[in-house]
Amino acid sequence: MKFSEKWLRTWVSPSISSQELMDQVTMAGLEVDGSEPVAEAFSGVVVGEVTSCEQHPNADKLRVCTVSNGKETAQVVCGAPNARTGLKVAFAEVGAVLPGDFKIKKAKLRQVESFGMLCSEKELGLSDNHDGIMELAADAPVGTDLREYFDLDDLAIEVDLTPNRADCLSIRGIAREVGVLNNEAVSEVEVPAVAAVHDETFPVEIEDGKGCPRYIGRVFNNVDVTVSTPVWMVERLRRGGVRSIDPVVDITNYVMLELGQPMHGFDLDTLKDKIVVRKAEKGEKLTLLDGQEVELDSSELLITDASGPLALAGIMGGENTGVSSETKRVFLECAFFAPIEIAGKARAKGLHTDSSHRYERGVDFNLQEMAVERASALLVEICGAEPGPAVLAEKPEFIPVAAEIELYADVVSSSLGMTIENQRIEQILTGLGFSIVDSSGGYWKVKAPSWRFDMEIQADLIEELARVYGYNNLPITAPTAALKPQGAQEQETPVNMLVDRMVSLGFQEAITFSFVEPEAQKQMFPNEESIALANPISADMSVMRVSLWPGLLKAVQHNLNRQADHVRLFETGQRFRQEEKGLEQVDVLAGAVTGTRLSKGWYEKGESVDFYDVKGDVEQLLSGIRGVQFDFLPGKHTALHPGQCARIERNGKLVGYLGALHPSIQKQLGIKQTVYLFELRLDRVLKSELPEFTPLSKQPVTTRDLAVVVDEDVSVSSVIDSIREMAGEDLDSLTLFDIYRGKGIDSKRKSLAFGLTWQHPSRTLTDDEINRFMDSIINTLQTRLDAVLRG
Repeated sequence: MKFSEKWLRTWVSPSISSQELMDQVTMAGLEVDGSEPVAEAFSGVVVGEVTSCEQHPNADKLRVCTVSNGKETAQVVCGAPNARTGLKVAFAEVGAVLPGDFKIKKAKLRQVESFGMLCSEKELGLSDNHDGIMELAADAPVGTDLREYFDLDDLAIEVDLTPNRADCLSIRGIAREVGVLNNEAVSEVEVPAVAAVHDETFPVEIEDGKGCPRYIGRVFNNVDVTVSTPVWMVERLRRGGVRSIDPVVDITNYVMLELGQPMHGFDLDTLKDKIVVRKAEKGEKLTLLDGQEVELDSSELLITDASGPLALAGIMGGENTGVSSETKRVFLECAFFAPIEIAGKARAKGLHTDSSHRYERGVDFNLQEMAVERASALLVEICGAEPGPAVLAEKPEFIPVAAEIELYADVVSSSLGMTIENQRIEQILTGLGFSIVDSSGGYWKVKAPSWRFDMEIQADLIEELARVYGYNNLPITAPTAALKPQGAQEQETPVNMLVDRMVSLGFQEAITFSFVEPEAQKQMFPNEESIALANPISADMSVMRVSLWPGLLKAVQHNLNRQADHVRLFETGQRFRQEEKGLEQVDVLAGAVTGTRLSKGWYEKGESVDFYDVKGDVEQLLSGIRGVQFDFLPGKHTALHPGQCARIERNGKLVGYLGALHPSIQKQLGIKQTVYLFELRLDRVLKSELPEFTPLSKQPVTTRDLAVVVDEDVSVSSVIDSIREMAGEDLDSLTLFDIYRGKGIDSKRKSLAFGLTWQHPSRTLTDDEINRFMDSIINTLQTRLDAVLRG
């Protein structure tokens, strides 16, 4: 928001300097981005009148003008094409000093003397316009100092507002803040009702009440758009960063800067039947005021008539119905559009207007009547317009209701670390526009003003009290609390321990966005419903991730594109999935590995990492979970290679997946080497078993070796499970020490060799007992898995 300091001081003018004012506003949360004089330094420039203008005798492009300063005339040679008799101009007399310390002296141009200079806006530092000399209003008083005429001893201040402070996108809003900060009354602009002088109206109908709960329209006849906008209004607009266009547009822009209410004027003679506020129909098109033709979709709110779309609601009007030099009758529109209906719509069309900037943040929903009356008075005063009655259409059920919030003085004191007097609390709240519904000795029930959409809970009110009272005035107090050491939960493994273990395994931790590109995610998870963001920052980051893999793969691509040949990344974070019970947010740990097995070195032969390398890393990671057995079983996953995919289970419950990226996805991503991925649900991993003490046995151990031949599709884990089941409770260890395929073994089978160790806590096991265990194991393996004892 950019505004003129002098304009602000017509509303409220505390006895502080410009710098103090800016510092004060910044400390109240309305950060001042910068300030600049509204005009560069110059002197000796007055309002002059060209009394005669003749062709230069020795130059085709020069004119010899006689200019009056009200007391005397001077001859000035001028090269501007718009110099003419009767024109009011900016006249720099001999001795004047222009921006850049340029001094005006008596000169001779092509043998003709010149006593002064007729200035352009650029030469005076008012703008970049240098197409000709500056043309002043016909009623400009000749001889008046130009700085005084334009009131140029002013400062243009720009504040950077957070999205919740749309109420300060106006002089009225800024003045309200300055008033309460200095405990001074604000001189509100007087807005009396403008009586209608004729009965003509134009019908208004609201079809989409959710998007437009209130719409006011007013007909003005005999509007003179040829008159010049008053200098004071043009200057206030310029200092607010708005260019003067024509009196009708200038008035609507002025009211927007003054009160914060965007408005639009239609050429009434171009409208047909009635105004209808509705959603667009797919395929409809509209040519905007800037000449751009846009195709509309069904999510966009429109202002229409019988001929079709007239304007993008809250964003920009159409080219064919805007006010022009031929306009005689104006239909003035003033509406409240719901912020959620406007948010993002302008950006989607590559637009950003003053109107959309305000509507998408929230315009006061009770401001429309006042704004219409203010604009009506200015149209009558400046353009001689004849107003008809205002037509109001509204859907009351969709008009927002201001929040009522309870506030307690003891909560204020404990939150701020100090006590603010009850009277001062009430003074701040009422100064900000809150109304006190009920109060009783340190308790208040207050109603938020209609312009504060961000007020909902007691903490919001306390924040308002703190910033107005002054953050610098709050005491510095050290926190006091009885801090007791928290006992560690022995069954809960800290996530940090897993992170440290991943780093020790040679992985680098990555942090990726929680939102990803929808098509890329759909390739990996075609059966998962992605959760779309209501207001994404870009098209390729428009859905929430259902896994950490899409983000990690993007990081892998980034590294491979920069010639990294050893990539080992992991990440901890949340994934977001739509389940039957609603949104599921689960903490997971995921990793991505590709490239060489080891980083470059004299010992490294450039071997590529394989499935078992990554499986070993995951096993090492999970080995830190005390007393828990994790099973790696053949699995299937849409994102992983069908032949290199394992599901990881704990007590029969799925923990995660491990495998190679599916070749088709790898090709679509443009990755030329195999990438291995894994992902684990932390809520099913981190809980370990409590340790229990077991006395060490003093008895000797008994060992046996067992080699069996099984089919290739029989998993080692199934053989181990069968052996453990039949080996008895005194089995101390079971180790797979050999897998053999080749000579002497059927090509469709394999040999597995195990080492078994038994130890009883209090006695020596006999050979007969061990032999019975071995017989049971062999018989079970033969029955269940068609295993044959290898000779």
